[in-house]
Amino acid sequence: MTTSFDFKEKIYKVKFPLDHSFETPVERRQAAEAARKVRVFNVRQRVMGLDLDALNQQTQEKKHREKMERERDKVYDELRLKHDEKLIQKDREERKLREALHTDLTQYWSIQQRVEDSRDADLKCSLRGAFSINLTEPELGPSSMQIFQGEDIGEAQRKREQMKQTEGDLLAQMEQNERRCMKEKHREMLAEKELLQQDIRWKQRHQAEEESKKAARVALDHYNQALATEQTETRKEAHGDEERETLAEKWHILTSAMITEGWDTAVKQLKEGKPAATDEWRGMSPEQLSAIYKEREEQCIERQRQRDIEKNQEAAWNSQILKASGEARQEETRTSDLRRAKRIQADQFNTQLAKEQQAHQQYLNKELYTNKPTQDYFRQFNTTSR
Repeated sequence: MTTSFDFKEKIYKVKFPLDHSFETPVERRQAAEAARKVRVFNVRQRVMGLDLDALNQQTQEKKHREKMERERDKVYDELRLKHDEKLIQKDREERKLREALHTDLTQYWSIQQRVEDSRDADLKCSLRGAFSINLTEPELGPSSMQIFQGEDIGEAQRKREQMKQTEGDLLAQMEQNERRCMKEKHREMLAEKELLQQDIRWKQRHQAEEESKKAARVALDHYNQALATEQTETRKEAHGDEERETLAEKWHILTSAMITEGWDTAVKQLKEGKPAATDEWRGMSPEQLSAIYKEREEQCIERQRQRDIEKNQEAAWNSQILKASGEARQEETRTSDLRRAKRIQADQFNTQLAKEQQAHQQYLNKELYTNKPTQDYFRQFNTTSR
């Protein structure tokens, strides 16, 4: 016998679906953490940055794709233009065919289906000729209307005459068209002959103008050559006259008293009561010239004495400079010796300091830091991307 507890177990023992709502965010965070680790611990991507080869390849592929698209568009455009031209040509042909059909139909209507030949011509032509009076019976008046147009016995004969008249009119029109075409052809032929004659006259006129221009150019060339020859001769004559005048002037200057500047000429002119020519005489006597020469010699002696004094002063100054330079060299030597001594002292101090640092480093390596860390120690770091 089953108890109430077993019955409740059987009733409430139902498999409900599990709630995975709290596991989904955890899995999403774990996947994000794994992806972040891949990015962070990728040395190449972290150090070098982007993958330039892949980017360049993508760029080349994009350029190739764009080039192919441009070529495809170009081919499509050419094909579209060809289709448009074909459609336009087909439209033109259809239009010409429709015009030809319309012309033939109109001609057929005008010849075979005239309004005057129809059964109801009296109605379409405003009752003109709708009835005719039989004059053979004068006792019948217009009000009787016994005989109508198109109902008489000579209808067939009248139609044949009308057809003959129509054919005659058509033949007359064709002859008129032929005569008009012949007149137009004759007129075009006369116009072509007139144009040909005009071209011949224009060529003859142009040739005559060219010959006249050529003759004018030849005459102008001859005139220019003669004028150039005349100008050359004129320049030669003028140059010869100028050279002769220049030589005569030079000879006059060389032979005149202006160059000699003689004292005798001036004294002679003064004795004769004439004023002395200032452009031919310096106005100095031999005594004045000797005084000038003497003064010039004294100036030269004084100048030589000043040069000697300046030379002695320069020698004294040079000796003073040599003395000062010797003292400067001695001071520089003392300074260099002191600098050398200081450098030797600094080298000794640096050597002692290096020995102390080396001893301290040996103490650190051999006595203090003897327990080296293993790989397990380093693996505990950088295990996450945070």
